[in-house]
Amino acid sequence: MDSTRRTPALWPLLAALAVLLVPSIAGAEQDAFTQAIESDSPILAGVMAFGGGLLTCLTPCVYPMIAITVSVFGARSASTWRERVMLSSAFVLGIVVLFTSMLVGAALTGSIFGRALSNPWVLAGIAVVFIALAASMFGAFEMTLPDSLMQRLSTVGGLGYGGAFLLGLVSGVVAAPCTGPVLTGILIWIGRTQNVALGAVVGALFSLGLGLPFFLVGAFAVSLPKGGKWMLSVKSFFGVVMLIVALHYLQVGFPVLAQPAQGTTTFLVAMLGLAVVGLALGGVHLAWDDGGTGIKVRKAIGIVAITLGGFWAWASIDIPATGEAMAATATPDAKAGAAAPLVWEHSEQTATTRAKTESKPMLIDFTADWCAACKELSRETFSDPRVMAEASRFVTCKVDATDDEDEQINAVKEKYKVVGLPTVVLYDSKGQERKRFNEFVDAEKFLAAIKEVD
Repeated sequence: MDSTRRTPALWPLLAALAVLLVPSIAGAEQDAFTQAIESDSPILAGVMAFGGGLLTCLTPCVYPMIAITVSVFGARSASTWRERVMLSSAFVLGIVVLFTSMLVGAALTGSIFGRALSNPWVLAGIAVVFIALAASMFGAFEMTLPDSLMQRLSTVGGLGYGGAFLLGLVSGVVAAPCTGPVLTGILIWIGRTQNVALGAVVGALFSLGLGLPFFLVGAFAVSLPKGGKWMLSVKSFFGVVMLIVALHYLQVGFPVLAQPAQGTTTFLVAMLGLAVVGLALGGVHLAWDDGGTGIKVRKAIGIVAITLGGFWAWASIDIPATGEAMAATATPDAKAGAAAPLVWEHSEQTATTRAKTESKPMLIDFTADWCAACKELSRETFSDPRVMAEASRFVTCKVDATDDEDEQINAVKEKYKVVGLPTVVLYDSKGQERKRFNEFVDAEKFLAAIKEVD
């Protein structure tokens, strides 16, 4: 069997590995990136951004440009290796300046996201954008700039380092149809974090991932594999990721979408299995024009299976383990200390009044929909049977700080001197602050802390 027949057969296996990682990849623009930063691992966020840029290079509107673009900025005709490297570096620098500026701008103007992203209709609008991007990746229509503008952009630059730099700037615009699906999610996430330094780092690393193949071809005359149908599989993969992200945004405003999800290992494995079934049916590696109606139906069903499996798997990860799931994984000591889930007050004033009236200690947790470490606290720490048993003697209050434009919430945050999330504050029965956590803390450490509060 020749290599042209073997290559397509590898795509289901490669895509299966990719889809198993969909929750992390799709969350690159939000939870996964945020969790990486909050756990003091910005390197992880950078690696994910770099990988997103590199994957974007494998799409049909970027990959065919590489060899042509390298010729345009003169790397192929350069007389020395040093000149080739310098020209290629100038081109990549242009890409870096373009996308880094975009992400820094998103961070600087990010204050609009706090209030907007608490509105379910805004979330629905963002979801529609991702669905449209997915439809484009599946070939429903082509996102492209007007021909007249494309022709003008293609003439920008010329010989010399300045020309290579300018060509790098405009190449990012020309590649917009395929950078859009990845970049849109990152822009939204950076705008929400309002972290300028993070925007600069992520923008630069995304750009370096996108520019790496151009640099290798220009500086070292590397020969790239021939383009072909496999690039359509890359686009289909991005399409599935966009659909999963769209459902994620929708479920924040419309939680009913995530109701089927269960916080158990069995459910997670089942949903990943559903995604693999979708892959086997051809949701990624088949093309719409591979055959007749049967092929189209297979691909459509495959896309639905991968999307639902990936989305519900992602949703299940965010669900605190309860009931049967905790009982199955708990140690004998944990089982002995099992208790009912904590009952949270959602009014700080009510919680404070109760604590004073009943002479009880108080636990107040500041959280937000976009805070990955906050979700981890709920999932891993507050759901631990031993923590629930010990914390049952506290008045527990959860303050939702998703909307950073809410004056009442900001007043509560100021009262408790909250400068970032997560923030968990413990008060004793006399109303004195005893302990404060500003990061994820595991069940063991948290249990030890609340035991010391009387």
